[in-house]
Parts: sequence; structure tokens; C-alpha cells
Amino acid sequence: MKKLLFITPELPYPAQSGGKVKSLKLLKALSQKYHVTLACPLKEDDSVHVEEFHGISPCENHLHDEVSVARNASNLALSYARRVPLNVLRTVSKSLLKRIAQCADDFDIILLDHYEVMPYLPSNFRGVTIYHAHNAYFKIWERFAQLPGNPAMRAAAALEARRVRRYETSVASAVDLTFAAPNDAAELIKAGVDKSSIKHTFHLGDDSQLDLPELRFSQTKKKLMYVGYLGWEANVQGLLWFIDHVWPQIVLEHPDASFDIVGKNPDKRLQTAALPYHGITLRGYVADLQTVYTDSRVSVAPLLFGSGMKVKVLDAMARGMPTVTTSVGAEGINVIAEQHLLIADSPDGMAENINRLLTDPELWQKLQENSRWLIRERYTWRQLFTHMHREIEAVMKQKRSQAYLSSRSTLQHVG
Repeated sequence: MKKLLFITPELPYPAQSGGKVKSLKLLKALSQKYHVTLACPLKEDDSVHVEEFHGISPCENHLHDEVSVARNASNLALSYARRVPLNVLRTVSKSLLKRIAQCADDFDIILLDHYEVMPYLPSNFRGVTIYHAHNAYFKIWERFAQLPGNPAMRAAAALEARRVRRYETSVASAVDLTFAAPNDAAELIKAGVDKSSIKHTFHLGDDSQLDLPELRFSQTKKKLMYVGYLGWEANVQGLLWFIDHVWPQIVLEHPDASFDIVGKNPDKRLQTAALPYHGITLRGYVADLQTVYTDSRVSVAPLLFGSGMKVKVLDAMARGMPTVTTSVGAEGINVIAEQHLLIADSPDGMAENINRLLTDPELWQKLQENSRWLIRERYTWRQLFTHMHREIEAVMKQKRSQAYLSSRSTLQHVG
């Protein structure tokens, strides 16, 4: 078996976000084909979970180092001085850089999981290099810069979008193979990346939910649900918009409606916004989401900006929970509005769609059946990793052929 070094910007455990779910599942899939070593800095509370992670990790070896670089004005200025995006600066450890440089030649493949870890790729590495793009992150910054709000923050976001765009493009252009979701791949190609070097991947949810029994409209309450990390700005902004502009319309029509918001580390702005409404409950982290799914009637994903495929949407579809989202929430997924889920970008439109699902069992049943069928047919981990293994094997074969032809050319020249 070949040896693969998997470099990611944070410990992929506990898998409480879509990105960590994908990283951990990808590690497990790669470990069936390669001898895998994981390298990652430890951020925030990662060190608390290291021992537990090692107990379930599919990797043969682990390289870690604690990194703590605050997201503040001085470090933003430093990132400009070093000509890297702030998230790259916040991910680099000199000690881990040195350890990876010392052992890199032992590996046949280095996989960069996120653009932030590009500094860890040794410039003299001659094996196969792969970039797994979780998002086209510059699109997130671009969309954030277009939202109403503090002009200084918007200007800073626009500048960061340009920096991240250049950096992500350089990463994708420097490696042998890039995996990206279809909508992110399109953005990278627009930014100048060679189309032939990009292959599609998907950021999927918990497809084991397909094996669970169907939910029943008659067994649900007039309850909405939302699942996501509540410290992530895109989630916070979307929920604030929803609470301020959509929820008042819902309770006007349905005074007995309730809304469970599930996710850890709720931003203080969310706590303040939810406080006046007795029907809104910030549930925090919930270990078994089925306790939330089973009596909810509608899943909402009110995202105003972001990039890539939204795991919260795919998860709800896999469970057969009818979903109302925005165009941003649905992007990258091959859905048809009114067939698989409902889409609206205005407060009035979203409120209307939610009210329909709260009161129309036939529409509710149609979306449930169609959404589960779509996930089963197109978005399972087994299908995805079969495709990714095939693409990795193809690029390895191509690189071996190129090396062979190069050596033959050198020998003929010497002769």
C-alpha cells in the first residue's frame, strides 16, 4: 500500500460540523487504500479531544502541534505583511512545518485538506499532490461584503475576498489534482484554474438516515428546526435575518408554532435576538438529532452567504424532513424547487413556504419522498469515495508515466 500524508487545519473531531464530518469520513475511506498519517495543528479546544480521537482514528500515525493565533487587527496586519490570508497565518506552526519537511519524502501522496494548509507542502516534494477544496472560500467573503452593515467591515471583507481568491487559485494550480464541489469548481475555473485538473466531490451528510423509518406528518408538531454550528458567521447572519424578518410572520399565522435551534457555541447576538420570543429555543449541542427530527415539521436553512454544498440541507433531505432554504442554501445540490425542497430569498417568500408546509400534508409528503430518493440516488458516501479513489489512482498512474518518460528522455540525452 502507498503512503499518504493528510494535512488538515484542525482536528477533525468531534465531527460537529459539515467540514469535520467530510474530513473524518475521507480519512476513513483513504485508510482502506493507503497507509495514512494525519498532520494538523491543534486549535481552540482541539487538544482536549486528541486522546479520544486517537482511540477511533483510522490513521497509522499523527503529527500535531498547538497553534493559537487570534483573529485580531494586529494579526490581520501581519498577514498582509506576509502576503497570506489571515486564516493561513492562523494555521501555521513552525514546529509542525519542520516535522512535515523532515518526513515528507516518506510519502507517495500529500493531500491538502483546505487551502489554509498549503504552507505545509514542501516545495521539493515529488510525489502526487492533492487539494481537497471544502469551499471556494473567496465567494463567502465576497457575499459577506455585499451584505448590509458596517462599511469598514464590508470593505475589509472585500479585500480579504481578493486575497483568498488569489491564494485558493494558486493552491489549485500548484497541485496535481483538485477535488471541489461542482459550484466551487466553477468558481475556481472562472478564477483561472485549469479545468482538467479539477474533479468533482460532494460534501455530504449522514446518509445512514436513509435506513431510518419515514417521518409522519401526523406525528409532528408545528415546529421548525435548524441544525448548524452557531459560532460560524454565515449561520449567525442567516438566523438573525430569519428571527428578525421571517419568524414574526410565522407566529402571526401560527401563534402555537415553535422553533428549535440546535448547535453549539451560540453567538451572543443570537441569544439576544431569540430572547423576546418564547417559541424559540436555543438547544445547544444535541447528541442524538433524531430527538429533534421526529417531532419537527420543517427544517429551515436561511443562509444569506456561503459556498459549497450545505450539509445541514443534505442531512434534512436524507432524513426526509421537508426543507425551506435560500438559493445559497440549495446551491451545488441537484434539486428542483417544489419537488425536493422549497426555495425563497425574501422574508415574505420564506414565510409563505414555511406556512405551506405547516398546513399541507400532501406537499409535505411529496417533498419527503422526493428528497430521500435524490439522496439515495446521487449523494451517498459509498458512491462518492468510489469516484474519488478512481480519480486518485488515475493521477498516480499519469504521474508515474510522466516520470518514466522523463527518465527515458534524460538517459537518451546522456547517451
